[in-house]
Amino acid sequence: MSPAHSRSYFLRQDIGAGVVVFLIALPLCLGISLASDAPILSGVITGIVAGLLVSVLSGSEVSVSGPAAGLATVVAAGQQQLGSFEALLVATILAGLLQVLLGVLRAGFIASLIPSSVIHGMVVGIGLIIMFRQVPHALGWKGSLHFDESLFCVSSDFCRGSTVSEVTTAFTKSNGAATLIFFCSLLLLVLWARRAYAGSKVFLAIPPPLAAVAAGVGLNWLLGALDPELMLRGDEGYLVQLPALSGLSDILRAAPVLNSDLLRDEKVWQVAGSLAIIASIQSLLSVEAADKIDPWRRVSDPNRELLAQGLGNIVAGAFGGLPMTSVIVRSSANVYAGAHSRVASLCHGALLLFAITTVPALINQIPLASLGAILLFVGFQLVNPKMVREIYQSGPEQFIPFVVTTAAVMFVDLFTGVLLGTAVGLLIVLKMNFHTSFTIIREGNDFFVRFAKDVTFLQKFVLRRTLAAIPDGANVYIDGGGAMFVDYDIRDVVEDFKRSAPEREIEVSVRNVHAYKSPFLA
Repeated sequence: MSPAHSRSYFLRQDIGAGVVVFLIALPLCLGISLASDAPILSGVITGIVAGLLVSVLSGSEVSVSGPAAGLATVVAAGQQQLGSFEALLVATILAGLLQVLLGVLRAGFIASLIPSSVIHGMVVGIGLIIMFRQVPHALGWKGSLHFDESLFCVSSDFCRGSTVSEVTTAFTKSNGAATLIFFCSLLLLVLWARRAYAGSKVFLAIPPPLAAVAAGVGLNWLLGALDPELMLRGDEGYLVQLPALSGLSDILRAAPVLNSDLLRDEKVWQVAGSLAIIASIQSLLSVEAADKIDPWRRVSDPNRELLAQGLGNIVAGAFGGLPMTSVIVRSSANVYAGAHSRVASLCHGALLLFAITTVPALINQIPLASLGAILLFVGFQLVNPKMVREIYQSGPEQFIPFVVTTAAVMFVDLFTGVLLGTAVGLLIVLKMNFHTSFTIIREGNDFFVRFAKDVTFLQKFVLRRTLAAIPDGANVYIDGGGAMFVDYDIRDVVEDFKRSAPEREIEVSVRNVHAYKSPFLA
């Protein structure tokens, strides 16, 4: 294949993949706006910025960015905490600036500091919250659940009372047509996804979210034909309501004027910090996952990705968009659709812009119930029972941090859940390493203590207790030859034992426990 032919072939592949990602991204952008309690256009603006800007700057050739379901609860809680969507936009811009700073400081390694069990627990907790938030749409209620970042609101009396009140209202003010559309859309999603998974070309050609949206629109029109009173209407709050836009100039004119006084609000900075950390970790993990499925096995630059995501969030926040991350669902769809380069993501952003400026009236026919069904389906995919089973089978050292993180996310908040899960994971690692860093063997009155691997201050207590348990009059041989690194605290314990040994008539012989020379002082 000639170079020119290769370029044209890959261009066709990229454009085709961009169309597929656009068809998936449009309903998800609308749905995530809904789940975030944000203006319905905000998610689409983020998708456009992600496609037209971040795809060009990204450290990955195949990752796709946009509004993420995993940030929906954080955004909804942040908006409630700050009291306005305008304040959230300022927090989004600040989060972008923090991400740019992380990229400049080459902090792309931060995602590797979070145990995978904790990340899975965070994702499952978010998935459960997203699923629960679709109760009003399942019942055809026009409202939505405005609760904090957690599900059970342990840390907020207002949140707890509001959630109970609004769920009760959802059950008392239902709409049968919306409920019918919700469950029909959900059933179609499940069946469509199964057929696509089985390899059916027809079902593979059309993304399940697009099929669900089309079915919802068609069913609503059918109900209207049977009885106009049954048809869901936008002026009653049951349909998507995008503003009429004639082009990019309208989007620029519609950009909110942000109040600079919000920069002095401590809460805005707190929300910005949470958004920056969570969005950065999710983006880095998504890019890493995209690299693993990239047919060309290219390795992305994580620091460049942080810079790209940060600039994207600055621009998205300035134009009224939601925070963004790299999204593995859209990235994997991009790869499997044949994408070769960032042109595919760029194409999907251009198509999003084209759609909201040329056919907003068609998009405004989409029932919110269909979007709720898509979000419930996405939430279930985040929960992923197969993945939960695999973590359980991996043993308690993986399953315990996973459960702690999931529970804390649901009962307290996401940031606390990650911190608690990481702390529990660290404690388990320390417990497992207490007795594996050194071994002790007894032969009569002789005791052989051998360091099996690097020994740090974390093993100081166990080593001191082990040496103290050696009986008086024994012969002790301590060998550090099995460790490349022996911490100063460990050497201090050994020296203390040597000094006190004559009082107990213990003979001590120490080998290969040398002073450690720091590379920073070399």
